Amino acid sequence: MLLGALVLLAVGLLMVGGFAWWAVDHYTGNVDRISGVFPENVPAAAQPAPSDGGQTFLLVGVDSRSELPTTGRDAKAPEWKYGAQRSDTMMLVHLPADHSGAYVVSLPRDSWVDIPGHGKAKLNAAFSWGGPPLLIDTVQRLTKVRIDHLAVIDWDGFRKLTDSVGGVELVVDGTGRHMNGTQALTYVRERYGLARGDFDRTHRQQYFLRTLLAKVMRPATFSNPVKATRVLDDLTAAVSVDDRLGDGDLRALLWDNKKVRPGNMVFMNAPVKGTDMISGQSVVLLDAGAGADLWRAMREDALDIYLQSHDVDRLGATTS
Repeated sequence: MLLGALVLLAVGLLMVGGFAWWAVDHYTGNVDRISGVFPENVPAAAQPAPSDGGQTFLLVGVDSRSELPTTGRDAKAPEWKYGAQRSDTMMLVHLPADHSGAYVVSLPRDSWVDIPGHGKAKLNAAFSWGGPPLLIDTVQRLTKVRIDHLAVIDWDGFRKLTDSVGGVELVVDGTGRHMNGTQALTYVRERYGLARGDFDRTHRQQYFLRTLLAKVMRPATFSNPVKATRVLDDLTAAVSVDDRLGDGDLRALLWDNKKVRPGNMVFMNAPVKGTDMISGQSVVLLDAGAGADLWRAMREDALDIYLQSHDVDRLGATTS
């Protein structure tokens, strides 16, 4: 979440607590902003009410079908072009008002949903057809959760960030493996060889993000000023956020959540009924009833209570 997502920037920057405050000011100013991401002309009945507390981010990981970065300061390709991008990762990241942690909920890319103006289709088609505004509108209507901010990452940026921290250690099929950025992206993009397909794929994405966050936030990362500068440069270059999230807002977010660590983050998948074939497409069927309880808890800033009484598809200590 994760940044999120999710959010990865918002949470990832927390590790600079011992760094000079001028560095925080400098790097929050380095984050690229995207304008016009929120939907307009949405009927009042379709507008979700503000949540009772905390903030909710929509983290989008982009498969741009391009070798050029599409987000962040290194962007050389358009942030969005009709039909050219797929949002292969979508996570709702809720930061509670008490700053006790973070809750990251993955929305399967193949979820069969109503997309305003387009009818039923896979969720990731919303970004392809209408960019961030249509995706946000679709997710808000689906969950009735107000999206406070958007963060977009191109996985190519996370490949570079992984390499800048020296790679990550992931457990695959019960065996620990050291992966560089290219290998880690192959790991998170794997889909067809997994027992549960897209559901295992989203847990791989969560596992990778959690592991990368833990690596980035280690004290050793910032004990060497040269390495710290490289990591922060790669981190802030990999993420773009909406232009409503100003530098001061980012610094306030950093300060409020300064104690949040990967161990305080809960990763889960949205409730689903299963899969089906519709119009020749393999799709994921969301569980509207179980989902309603989850989204209500997010709106009410009560996910801690929700988890005490609901079984969820939650990320464990490791995943293969």
